[in-house]
Amino acid sequence: MKTIPRLMLTACLAMPLLAACKKDEAPVATVAAPVTAPTTADDAAWRTYVSDVVTRNMEGIGNQPYVYYLPAPTGDEAADAGNYERLADKASSDVSRGIVRGNMLAYASSDSTKMADIVVDAFASVAPDTMKGVRVVFIGSGADQARVSDAVAPAGVEFVFVEAK
Repeated sequence: MKTIPRLMLTACLAMPLLAACKKDEAPVATVAAPVTAPTTADDAAWRTYVSDVVTRNMEGIGNQPYVYYLPAPTGDEAADAGNYERLADKASSDVSRGIVRGNMLAYASSDSTKMADIVVDAFASVAPDTMKGVRVVFIGSGADQARVSDAVAPAGVEFVFVEAK
C-alpha cells in the first residue's frame, strides 16, 4: 500500500518540473509572404494587395489608417468621373480638417496617375509642418513618385512609396 501513495506524490512533485520544460520553447512566428502587385486592373486583386501593403506599413501607427482606393475604370464615363470626384473630395476634406500624429494615409489605384492627381490636389492647401508624425503611403508607379513626394513634403509627413510593378 505504501507504493501507490509514493508514486502519486512523486508524480505530483514532477509535474511542475515537466511544465517548466515547456516554457523554454520559444513560440514560432510565421510571417506571410508579401502579396505581389496585380498586373491587371482587377479590383479584387488590387484591394487584397493594398490591404497587405497597408498592414505591412502599420508599425508605429496607433489608429485605423485612412485608405483611399480609386477603382479601375468601368467604361462608364459618368460613373468613373463620379468615383474620381467623390474620392478627390473625401481626400481633400480629410486632409484639410487635419490629420494628427500617429495616423496613416494610404493612396492606391491601378491608375497611378489619377491617384497622384488626387494626392497632389489634397495636399495643395495644407500648411507647412502641420502633419508631423503622419505617415503617407503612396502605392503606384515610379513615374508618379517624385510628384507625390514633392506635394506631401511641405506638410512634414513621413512619405513611403511602394512601387506597384
